[in-house]
Amino acid sequence: MLTTRNLSGVARGAVRASQYSRHYASAAPTAAFAGQKGTNVPIEWEEVSVTPVLKGGKTVIPDTAINSVKRNTVALKGPLATPIGKGHVSLNLTLRRTFNLFANVRPCVSIKGFKTPYDDVNTVLIRENTEGEYSGIEHEVVDGVVQSIKLITWEASERVARYAFHYARSQNRSRVTAVHKANIMYVLTISRRCLD
Repeated sequence: MLTTRNLSGVARGAVRASQYSRHYASAAPTAAFAGQKGTNVPIEWEEVSVTPVLKGGKTVIPDTAINSVKRNTVALKGPLATPIGKGHVSLNLTLRRTFNLFANVRPCVSIKGFKTPYDDVNTVLIRENTEGEYSGIEHEVVDGVVQSIKLITWEASERVARYAFHYARSQNRSRVTAVHKANIMYVLTISRRCLD
């Protein structure tokens, strides 16, 4: 993971571009460095390991990585793999909870020059990032039977709905569409009610 203190407009664009494809993700530090050289804005890169460590009998993200993100306020993170087996908490979920990353924002935009079935895609998916399937609450009821709890609260549903509307307004988007599975999971209408 790379963290940094200062980002020029070019570097911020490189970080945003890293969300679009692996190609951009691998090029983002290079583009940020180019932006730094072109604008004379000093970027101090700090590379930290997010390889899990054993702490109190559990695998966790090293404190040096957590402290680096807190100190620098910006991070460029690649994929994190959680060790398989009992007692391991998802490292991605740990990061989300540590830094209150409740909204997963996924821009989906057509890129000129690439032939696709649709050539004018410009949508943004915003998903609640800490609850539902990401609650991390599961246990083995009896041997061979696992129960996973899909925890959804009014507070988190309303928070991500408010964020989606704020995002839409700030980006001059005219519509927010809620996607849900209330046709199958009848009790989950809480997500829809938050939008009313």
